[in-house]
Amino acid sequence: MTEATESTPPDAAAKPVRIFLVVADDSPELKVALRYACLRARKSGGKVALLTVIEKEEMQHWLAVENLIREEKRDEAERKLQKLAREVIQLTGSLPALYVREGNRHEEVLALIAEEPSISILVLAADTDPEGPGPLISYYTGRGLSRLRIPLTIVPGGLSSEALDAIT
Repeated sequence: MTEATESTPPDAAAKPVRIFLVVADDSPELKVALRYACLRARKSGGKVALLTVIEKEEMQHWLAVENLIREEKRDEAERKLQKLAREVIQLTGSLPALYVREGNRHEEVLALIAEEPSISILVLAADTDPEGPGPLISYYTGRGLSRLRIPLTIVPGGLSSEALDAIT
């Protein structure tokens, strides 16, 4: 008696999903980066990942106070990510990956990218201030560029929702 087996044709192998990483901070241009990443993910069958980094403060004199401050900051970061996740779901129809890290923002972005091989594009929006594009973009287009293993997409921070819809 011969057993029936299912086989998958070689060309039907699972295609890797593009993950668009957005750094969730308090900048006004975050909304532009997030919308761009969501629209690109939706149109390419990809996903969105959100990272927020809690910057370490100088040591407090009392450990209990330091722990309380750290816990409050983490709760605030998680609430912010949950709010942004609802926007991602509305735009893409899928849940984003959520990451909360503590440390230096530049280093934590690089560490997450190194730890998560599925992350394939870092999306940042440039500050519209004439002083410069913002600290993350300045870092990753300068000293940090050689440390990135994925493409960096820089979106002009002043783009409207309509403009983003048109270019994605």
